[in-house]
Amino acid sequence: MQPRKKALVAAASGTAIGLAGLAFIAMPAGAGEAPPELPAVSAEDLVQSVLTADAPALRGTVTVSEQLGLPAGLPGVGSLDLDEARVFNDGNGKTRLAIKQGGTENTVVHDGATVWSYNSADNTATKVTLPQGTEGAAKHEGVTEDGQLTDPTAAAGQLLQAVREFSTVTVDGTARVADRPAYELVLTPKPDERTLLREIRVAVDSETRMPLRLEVLTNGTTEPALEIGFSEFAVEQQPADLFTFTPPAGAKVEEVTPEAKHDDAEAGKVKDAVDPQVVGTGWDSVITGRVPADLLAGGQLPSELEGEEGQEGLNVQALLGQVAKPVSGPFGTGHVITTKVGTALLTDDGRFAAGAVPEQVLIEALGTK
Repeated sequence: MQPRKKALVAAASGTAIGLAGLAFIAMPAGAGEAPPELPAVSAEDLVQSVLTADAPALRGTVTVSEQLGLPAGLPGVGSLDLDEARVFNDGNGKTRLAIKQGGTENTVVHDGATVWSYNSADNTATKVTLPQGTEGAAKHEGVTEDGQLTDPTAAAGQLLQAVREFSTVTVDGTARVADRPAYELVLTPKPDERTLLREIRVAVDSETRMPLRLEVLTNGTTEPALEIGFSEFAVEQQPADLFTFTPPAGAKVEEVTPEAKHDDAEAGKVKDAVDPQVVGTGWDSVITGRVPADLLAGGQLPSELEGEEGQEGLNVQALLGQVAKPVSGPFGTGHVITTKVGTALLTDDGRFAAGAVPEQVLIEALGTK
């Protein structure tokens, strides 16, 4: 698995970024409803059926409820505050995701050979042409060569694949989600796993074997820190025009072709200095890397994180002073941010580590950089 794809899996195991990315995959069962009666299934068979299932033609609406304990001043926190997320699939690898936040809609359309991303706020679009021979991989892995999430069902499968070896996996009865009968799959970290998470619960559709709901529970709490799920889910053919995209009039379009792989050692060093890598396995997985030097020197946050009121022109050092705690250790000095589901550490020399783990695990991971 490529480092960027490995990083996506690790993020999906518990960091806030990965959990936000999962917001496309998985609504709670209606209160007071009797659980449906379904044929018995073993946990291993249920997991395997999720990993091998192909998404059918469908449409759905996703909602998100979170109590992650993210710092109020952290840019991008609003990314989990979705008004509506609509999911469409043609059953043959073409997908459409449409996310509404306030008056803004972000759309991602994957037509098999091209991935379009469009932001209505600034009327900008990005067109990514996939390299020949990678279209099928994008369908089954859910990630294009440039790291674009295209198939949320495949992302859920990656999550299960990443942690099941390090988990006790059980089937805890049934539930009704989006008016569909589902099995409740529970993954609990094994005793030697060092994680802030207590368990992950996935409601699996009994017919399609697609994840309908995801719940993340942390130690010391009874309510999910994160609950993501379908409030509407219909298996039916979708209009073909949903899976094509034409930029609106006046839109600024950027065309991108993922870089070809090469063995240039020096270029590889520069790339690895910024791109995230994964240290550890399972629930202990930690994303590590290095932030660009210009950001540490007082550079501005990326434009997509500056839009919230009161954050125009905010730089990284100012942000850390607002939301992080100063720390020191074998890594030197830096700042740490702790939430219910994870921890992130940024050293003063630009190294970072993040995961659904205690601070000590991050310190150990930085020792390998």
